[in-house]
Amino acid sequence: MKGFKNLFAVISLIALFLLAACGNTEEKPATQKENETKTEDTSYTVEHAMGSTTLEKTPKKVVILTNEGTEALLALGVKPVGAVQSWLGDPWYDHITKDMDGVEVVGVESEVNLEKIATLKPDLIIGNKLRQEAVYSQLSAIAPTVFSETLRGDWKENFKLYAKALNLEEKGNEVLSDFDDHVADVKAKLGDKVNQEVSVVRFMAGKSRIYYTDSFSGIIFDQVGLKRASQQAELFTPDNKLGNLAIEVGKEVIPKMDGDILFYFTYAPKGDQAALDTAKEWTNDPLWKNLNAVKNGKAYEVSDATWNTAGGVLAANIMLDDLEKIMLEK
Repeated sequence: MKGFKNLFAVISLIALFLLAACGNTEEKPATQKENETKTEDTSYTVEHAMGSTTLEKTPKKVVILTNEGTEALLALGVKPVGAVQSWLGDPWYDHITKDMDGVEVVGVESEVNLEKIATLKPDLIIGNKLRQEAVYSQLSAIAPTVFSETLRGDWKENFKLYAKALNLEEKGNEVLSDFDDHVADVKAKLGDKVNQEVSVVRFMAGKSRIYYTDSFSGIIFDQVGLKRASQQAELFTPDNKLGNLAIEVGKEVIPKMDGDILFYFTYAPKGDQAALDTAKEWTNDPLWKNLNAVKNGKAYEVSDATWNTAGGVLAANIMLDDLEKIMLEK
């Protein structure tokens, strides 16, 4: 009898061990369970420039209403169903054309086509308060709509908002981390060359501007460690209507365009001859030719699209590549 009891005890222990083993294979850690509940069908709320918007699930059909937003979507692996036309290109910037095949044009940033947007039946619209505040309610009636606040300054802030709206924050962090690594790499390669003052000039039809610290290029210069031409600081007074983004100037201000390095570009949509003529006139002016940067062969014409107008993460990476090539004279 005693032997039977011992045998029964052994069998019981084996059974308990097997049950525990089975339990361990089926029971998952609490954190894993939580992650699995965060599916594409989980609703989430996004705080933005116009308030808050709740999305019932991860959007699949997205309409984007800014050029820099288009770049954000593409960098996140999302092809929009509709997008505003690029400021330069027919209809897209050269550097994104191949990725925009099949995307419908829904107007331009300053005048979006509401009817066209509605026909696309999007489940998310991403826009910008500075550009489209007047039609926010109409856009919201079409689909959940998220707006960034402005298009000036650091593009990264808008990028983070767009990634959150798309329910792709983790991917967004990866994109930003890769960009920061790119900045660090270029900065390291430039070495002491970052101890130079740079100037940025833009030509348009009948007018010219000096671009400064809050511009797209200005933010990137700051991240790389390049300084702005010191004599330009006095131009950017508190009453300047464009703040520290840019200032429109006459030819008498050409001497202040100087720097150790001068970058210039021309905004000439569809080959706008008036803009091209302005650039030609100014760059042939004696004051321009007398700039140290020009005389020293350090005045470089670069792309308006990737150095200014596109304004997104893809253009930012291209600009970094350009900087490296130009400053290292590759």
